[in-house]
Amino acid sequence: MLTSTLVSGLGLGSMYGLVALGFHITFAVSGTVNFAQGSAVTLGAVLGYTFAVQLGWPMPLAVAASLAGCALLGLAVERLLVRPFVVRGSDAWLLATVAGGIILDNVLLFTFGKEPRSLPSALVAAPVQVLGAGVYPLQLLIPVVGIAAAVAIRAVFRGTELGRVLLAVAQNSEAARLMGIDVARTVACAFALSAVLAGAAGLLIAPLFSVSAEMGALFGIKAFAVAILGGIGSATGVVLAGLLYGLVEAGVTATLGSGATQIVVFSVIILALALRPNGLLGRAAVNKV
Repeated sequence: MLTSTLVSGLGLGSMYGLVALGFHITFAVSGTVNFAQGSAVTLGAVLGYTFAVQLGWPMPLAVAASLAGCALLGLAVERLLVRPFVVRGSDAWLLATVAGGIILDNVLLFTFGKEPRSLPSALVAAPVQVLGAGVYPLQLLIPVVGIAAAVAIRAVFRGTELGRVLLAVAQNSEAARLMGIDVARTVACAFALSAVLAGAAGLLIAPLFSVSAEMGALFGIKAFAVAILGGIGSATGVVLAGLLYGLVEAGVTATLGSGATQIVVFSVIILALALRPNGLLGRAAVNKV
């Protein structure tokens, strides 16, 4: 039981961290977040099912097309639901992104249907034995993909032109604009990347659970909790918080049952934030006078 709990916890935690990294990226670059991240998780899984199962596309092509669709969603959210309010100094983008997510969820519910569906994968065809416990290969792959994505994003930020542009905008958008950087386009890229990360999480967890038009709602809330718990301004803190969250959730479910999971886990989050209001690796904002 211990092995399966650890594997399950690390897998879920990696996915929470992946989606939470999207919150981190948009917050770091623009000071805003996309509260439709959970809907992007759903969109990735639904598009993956549509392309791979209903249309019969090869899985690599289906995955690429699904992630492209999520990127377009991120661009649309930034352009239609965030930018118009930010340029006017309004915080209404908070409600606008929530409303956009609700609209997308209901569009998917109307077009895809309410019944959950299975996304076949060779990685969940048969379990393998790990330390005496049967786990699916996909459960072993998910933490690797999640951590690799976090490392890749860090490498992009540190070692590529796009990463340097994102960092420049994050540090001082006005100075970046004076240096000739297209700040609006950079922020749009951050939202696209954020939605792609959420869509990738949806694609990875879909074969283990099921594809439904409502699968991303709670997932998005948990990912935002992870982002706050880790310190939304710290990528390392967000990933670490995701892994810890997943392990605690899996442990509580295994010992107390699924009915107690959300009660215990969110109580732990409240306690953790009471002790560390800025998150695990977050830092308090500096007020300049």
